Amino acid sequence: MEVKKKSTAKYWMLCFVWTAIMVAMLAIPGARPFFWLALPGAVTYFALALDIM
Repeated sequence: MEVKKKSTAKYWMLCFVWTAIMVAMLAIPGARPFFWLALPGAVTYFALALDIM
């Protein structure tokens, strides 16, 4: 039985994009209370990039 290795480059890119959005929301004073809205995207794509899910 052969295990096919899939590419995770797309997931890493999306993880970095969501992390950048999260950092930007922390840098903008009016958006600080809402930075947690970007957490699910960052964490989900981080898990997919590590091939945990």
